[in-house]
Amino acid sequence: MSETSNENTESRAPGTTSIAPNVLVTIAQLTALRVEGVVGLAPLPAAVDRLFRRGLGDGVDIEVKDGEVNVELYLVLAPNVNVRDVSRQVQSQVARAIEEMVGMQAARIDVHIQDIGYGEPPE
Repeated sequence: MSETSNENTESRAPGTTSIAPNVLVTIAQLTALRVEGVVGLAPLPAAVDRLFRRGLGDGVDIEVKDGEVNVELYLVLAPNVNVRDVSRQVQSQVARAIEEMVGMQAARIDVHIQDIGYGEPPE
């Protein structure tokens, strides 16, 4: 005879967990930077309304709406990489990280390639 264990639900104290938008920004930043071909995060364009917005960080704009996360990433890529492949990899990895780490659904992840990093110019 098999017994079902409710150990996880019974040992949990009642309460809620809230996640600050900056946590989502950090997850997106660190995950994007780990993708091969991404060399950095670009500053957010001036067109992004920064007044009264939460969830803004270097290279990342996060919006949480109806329990879903929308992410805009502004990236600098390495030279000689396939932009489409790197972008898709970033989208996939960031969505997976958000879903696994905080349990929220990533509804949309937009990747904006702002520059190609060719290193420091010679002096």
